[in-house]
Amino acid sequence: MDFLRPASWEEALAAKAEHPSAVPIAGGTDVMVEINFDHRRPEYLLDLTRVADLYEWEAGADTVRLGASVPYTKIMENLRSELPGLALASHTVASPQIRNRGGVGGNLGTASPAGDAHPALLAAGAEVEAESVRGSRRIPIDDFYTGVKRNALAPDELIRAVHIRKADGPQQFSKVGTRNAMVIAVCAFGLALHPETRTVRTGIGSAAPTPVRARTAEEFLDAALEEGGFWDNGKIITPSVAKEFATLCAAACNPIDDVRGTASYRRHAVGVMARRTLTWTWESYRGTRRTSEGAA
Repeated sequence: MDFLRPASWEEALAAKAEHPSAVPIAGGTDVMVEINFDHRRPEYLLDLTRVADLYEWEAGADTVRLGASVPYTKIMENLRSELPGLALASHTVASPQIRNRGGVGGNLGTASPAGDAHPALLAAGAEVEAESVRGSRRIPIDDFYTGVKRNALAPDELIRAVHIRKADGPQQFSKVGTRNAMVIAVCAFGLALHPETRTVRTGIGSAAPTPVRARTAEEFLDAALEEGGFWDNGKIITPSVAKEFATLCAAACNPIDDVRGTASYRRHAVGVMARRTLTWTWESYRGTRRTSEGAA
């Protein structure tokens, strides 16, 4: 196994172009596990730890540009208000040591359906900035996951950053695991309210071959909130609406039985998380409306 260690982003792109099979490694929290268990034996490892640009983030007027290697700890400490869903998901990642090393780029590169960042990125409507010596492009998160541990990157492309719109409403993340820490998700659920567009987005992890959105559930809830005037009147969402939303979220799953949980349990758990996160986010939205009306 050869070890490539570029000192700059340009050198990294050149190395990836010359060796398309090279496996990028930054935090190493996914790659090293696979190597240590002999699940993967790449011909080349592309060490990106010296590429400083990957560890930087920038909060613009509407969007956060998050470098691929920004550690989860930095997201929790610095971007809690801008990216609340991703910050909550970051809290559930493994241990403090791994949160200090791992980043969203690694989750995206591995594209495991159980990656903790995926539901939050789907709910927020992120875009992945991919680059090669041929140029740069943005891949909508909805188009990024192409199969089990497969993504839309070309062989010579690397993930440089993720672009995520700042939260314009409450966001939540919920995860079920077999214990409280250092655990791969049995299933996970992310939810984001977008009052500016009067829409809702979801993200489901570890309950299908890829991270997925519950699109039918989103469409149902969008219509129910609009028809009931909920965005304007701020009333409590009726139990029947919450129940149907949860049922449709569970129906969006296509899980398997494995050592962490059964398919039926995963469907049930996703429904429970969908109902609970909807309750939490809507109560937060109602509280924000009451505060703004009081200030006015």
